[in-house]
Order: sequence, then structure tokens, then C-alpha cells
Amino acid sequence: MLLNLIVGATLAVAQIRMGTRPVPTKQNMNYFFVLGNNPTLSIAEISALQSGGYALAADNVLILTTEQKINCVQTINRLGGTIKIGLISAKLDNANFTKIYSNILPLFNKINSSGKFNFGISDYNIKKLNKQKLGLELKKYLKNKGISSRWVTSREPTLSSVVVEQNKLINKGLELVLVGRGQKILIGQTLAVQPFKQLSFRDYGRPSRDDLSGMLPPKLAQIMINLAKPRPSSSPLLPPLSLPLDKGEIKRGYGEVILDPFCGSGTILTEAMLMGYKNLIGSDISPKAINDTKTNIAWINNNFQLKITNYELFNKDTKQLSRFIKPNSIDAIITEPYLGPQRGKVKINEVVRELNNLYSQSLAEFAKVLKPNGQVVMVWPVFHITPNAQHLMPNINGFKIINPIPKNLQQDKRIKLTSRNTIIYGRNQQKVWREIVVLKKI
Repeated sequence: MLLNLIVGATLAVAQIRMGTRPVPTKQNMNYFFVLGNNPTLSIAEISALQSGGYALAADNVLILTTEQKINCVQTINRLGGTIKIGLISAKLDNANFTKIYSNILPLFNKINSSGKFNFGISDYNIKKLNKQKLGLELKKYLKNKGISSRWVTSREPTLSSVVVEQNKLINKGLELVLVGRGQKILIGQTLAVQPFKQLSFRDYGRPSRDDLSGMLPPKLAQIMINLAKPRPSSSPLLPPLSLPLDKGEIKRGYGEVILDPFCGSGTILTEAMLMGYKNLIGSDISPKAINDTKTNIAWINNNFQLKITNYELFNKDTKQLSRFIKPNSIDAIITEPYLGPQRGKVKINEVVRELNNLYSQSLAEFAKVLKPNGQVVMVWPVFHITPNAQHLMPNINGFKIINPIPKNLQQDKRIKLTSRNTIIYGRNQQKVWREIVVLKKI
């Protein structure tokens, strides 16, 4: 028997080499990503981190088709702009209730629960679905299998990551996800949700927070780091994130050098540390900002048991960057500079002129220290103080702005890019919004 297997395997290999037997092809998998409050920014981040084919199934649901199996927990822990990730198990055309129900059952047939089983249903862009009937039919199906269940519901058509997490729908239950894509319906299961507790801990738990030196949210810092792509091109995914409160030590890091020349309280640097980067440089003209960064780095190292010592901090003016950093030595610059006054009466024309000058001089210095083809991910303020929003126009000589959206989605009307291929990030009532700019050295 063993001899027959060996001979058969040897023959199959020979046939493949001779071209008389088809080479086995990998099975494509379809993952869904539920996007955050700024879907365009979320799409840009996901496509920077993971290669594959992309399609928008709904305004806030991106479908990724790939041959590569994704570790959804590791991936969502390093994606600042994604709410949920899951796997599509069925695609239906013009499906009625009976067909939808029958294609859901294979997910529920995998259940092996000794206690009460919790399940939830989220639908995205489904126009006609009797969710009440579906939930009750699934409860009845589980009851007939001898499984006691609870249907977790919400006032909204979709369950939040908080509801999914608190009801243990990932590890001990199931969140069923239905996505409408034109006349088609996609059926899937959520495999990971955004670690909201961990993000909140990193944001509000850090000891030094100063709205004058910088209040960049950790989620946005993660997005900006991913947009800069500071990693080997052969690595499809970054190494696993060391989860806060888990006290797991990051086992490996990358040699890329990341610089934040307006480091504020060190959010970009500390998030980069958690993502595995160990060659970091921070600079700020404010002595308080440098002290805040040191305090927050020590806090990160202590709370998450990191052993990162390969970083440098400079209390320097960014307009003199090339005087203390070697030319062509930096892989990526990721930064949120001073965005102008946030309170009180503002002479907006004067502020815009001063910031244009600061950013132009800074970019000239960035060009000197960046490696060839190095990238800058930078925030520029957009002022909503006057009836018409006012944007900055710094001199970007030596750089070109990169469109961070996959080519096949760039013409989709749901993608919100500015005329110069940047992404605006902000909330209503804010006076200063953020413009996320990705620049490449030329």
C-alpha cells in the first residue's frame, strides 16, 4: 500500500513537470472588512498591508479575494481603521429567504456547544430581509439539535464590535454577517473585531497626554504607519502585534528606520514599537514634548514588556533635520506636525502662511534624510473656520503625492479623495480637520 502511494505521488510530480497533468491551483478565499468611520482611509490602509483583489460590496464593507489565508486576529490588531474581519462562506444570486437560510446552516452545523450558544446577525446593504424570522428559525434549528441558544440583538441593523466582544460571539458563539452587493448576497462569519479596550487603554491610559504637543489617536497612528509601508516588500503581513494587557513580548522587529520629526507625546513612535519596529527616531522643538515621549515610551515598554532600546530622541528644530540625521538614512517619515492654534480667535490667513512656510522647509529637510523612494505620511490641517474650508499648499519639490487607493477602486464614487489624491479625516463641528497626505521621494 505504502509503495503504491509513493509510486503514485512520484508519477503525479513527473506528469506535472512534463505538462501532462494540471498543476493544482490554490483556492481563492474571500474576506470581508467592515470599515471604520472613514471608509476611504480604511481601504487605503488595508490595501497597503495586504495584497489581493478588492471590491466594495457596500459603502462600508470591503471584500478581499486572496489565495493567502489571513490570520484575522493578528491583522485587525494592526489595522486602525477596520471594525470587523470575517470570511465569506457563500455567494448567492437573487436569493430568497429559503435559499439564504439553507446556505447559513453549514455555519451552524459546525457548532459543538455544551452550554448556551450565543449568535447574532448583522446585515449590510440588505434591502429586504426578515431578520426576525431568520433569527427565530435559527433558534428553532439549534433547539432541534439539542443546543440551547440566545439570539443577541441590537437596535441597529448591525452589531457593534463592543456587542460582539461582550457576548463572546467570536470564540464561543457566532456572528452571522449578510452583505448585499447589487443583486447578490454574501454570507459570512466574523472572525475578529477591533480591540477597542486595548486602543482605549493605549490612548487614555498613557501617562503623558497634552493637546498642545499632540493628541493623535492610536488608531490614526496605526493607519499612518501602515500607509508608509515601512517593511520588506516580500513580507505580505507584518509580524504579530503584542497585545496590550496580554504582556506578550514582541519576538522580532524590522531594520527599517522610522522618523517622526514632530513627535509630540510619542504616539507614532509607541505604536510603531507595538507593531514590531525597533529602529525609531523622534524629534521635537519642544523640551516638554521630548519628556512626554520618554515617559510614554517607558510606559509602553513596561506595560507590554517590550525591550526596545534602539531609538533616539532629539530636542531639535525640524527645519534643521539634516544637521543631526545622516543623508539618505531614513526609510519612512510619519508625522503629525503642529496644526496651528486650536482655540481662541485665529487670524486664519496668517496661520496658513506660517504653516505653509514651516511645512515647506520641513519637506525640504525630509528630502535630504530620506532614502531614495522613501515615503512620507503626513497630516496637513484643513481649517473650517470660515465658510469655505482652507487647505495648505506647501512646496513639495522632490516629492510626488501618491494615490493610496487600489487602482480598480479609484473611480468608484464612494471613494472620497481630494483633487490632489489625499484623504480628509474629521468630524462635524471640528474647526480643524486632518488631511492625510502620502508622499514619495522622487
